[in-house]
Amino acid sequence: MTDDATARIEGIVKTNPVVLFMKGTPLFPQCGFSSRAISILEHIGVEFETVDVLQDQGIRQGIKAYSDWPTIPQLYVHGEFVGGSDIMMEMYEAGELHEMFGGEKPAN
Repeated sequence: MTDDATARIEGIVKTNPVVLFMKGTPLFPQCGFSSRAISILEHIGVEFETVDVLQDQGIRQGIKAYSDWPTIPQLYVHGEFVGGSDIMMEMYEAGELHEMFGGEKPAN
């Protein structure tokens, strides 16, 4: 990973309270996992930024090294890596994502 990519990723992660590195855009996700991640965040109603890794090869490879996580999408909240779409789904179903963003855990 180049120092430039690392610096750009760190800047994005540190300056956005919630950021999703994904393939595509929220309106046009380019993979099912990115689509699911967007749906989860939108359902919770949290504001978030996205980074389309398909537009920048340095970030696409760099984010995997930055998080030591091999797949995309990747969710960061307050500078901390949360996980990919499977982890997001598990946390959503358990109500943990709602609580992370200050909401009430949904009743089952």
